Amino acid sequence: MRSSIILTITGWDAKIWEERFREQDPGRDVRLWPDQVGNPSEIAYACAWKPPAGWSTHFANLKVIFSLGAGVDHLLGDPTLPDLPIVRIVDADLTQRMTEYVVLHTLIYHRRQRIYDDQQRRRIWHEVNQPNASEVAVGVMGLGVMGGAAAEALARLGFKVAGWSSTPKVLPGLTTYAGPNELKAFLADTEILICLLPHTPATQGILNIRLFRGLKRDGALGGAYLINAGRGALQIDHDILTALDDGALAAATLDVFPQEPLPSRSPFWAHPKVTITPHNAAVSDPRALAGNVLAQIRRFEQGLPLENVVDRQAGY
Repeated sequence: MRSSIILTITGWDAKIWEERFREQDPGRDVRLWPDQVGNPSEIAYACAWKPPAGWSTHFANLKVIFSLGAGVDHLLGDPTLPDLPIVRIVDADLTQRMTEYVVLHTLIYHRRQRIYDDQQRRRIWHEVNQPNASEVAVGVMGLGVMGGAAAEALARLGFKVAGWSSTPKVLPGLTTYAGPNELKAFLADTEILICLLPHTPATQGILNIRLFRGLKRDGALGGAYLINAGRGALQIDHDILTALDDGALAAATLDVFPQEPLPSRSPFWAHPKVTITPHNAAVSDPRALAGNVLAQIRRFEQGLPLENVVDRQAGY
């Protein structure tokens, strides 16, 4: 029998993931935590999403851990995690979904859709001034696979796109900034700020009032807008509300939050300048991602190097 896979999943329907893995590799033994562990010494691979702390200590022969989502902070926060390769998902389907989300919400602000929504409710027929996309400065924070794809898609639509990352990146045709010393210049020429950064100690709380007040507010859109589809820990909720109230932000689209699900008492729910989505910007499709993981396992068992291994020091 080939080495077994354990699925340790919280917040999603684990049975669906089990079915997808079995469909695509019928000969592979796939088990669910915690009810189907069986003999833990037979487990070589773990596929995890927000697993309970200490889960990995049960599997002495574990070889590789796969994160079933785009982020890995849900794994790295566990001090008991063994010193094994952690593989993050880089998948065309996941990247496409995130690109769609970013383009959708950028266009909502660019094409003034929220104004028209309000006018519709009040039965007002009035055309609002519409700037050309080439006049609108969009800034993408985080230029990994997803951020790079989103930035390039927005540039193809004609927006003036810049990118910022913790380390220098080159994207053909786009202006890029890197590191703390270049953040101020990046923000000063950004009207729509899109955050796709990973959660690391360096990015914790980076979306704060000081950052918002550095954004461009006198551009073609007449204000600054935030789209956070990265990680909830990047944003300080109170600071977003403050920025919306004092004009540093004209509006915000938030897909992620420090506490999820977003509590019903949160003022975001009823805020007229906030758009909320339930952490679905890039939903993990079990069929596509199971295939991705199984392809990596086959590579590993053939003696080939794993792809997209997480740098634990960097946090992604």
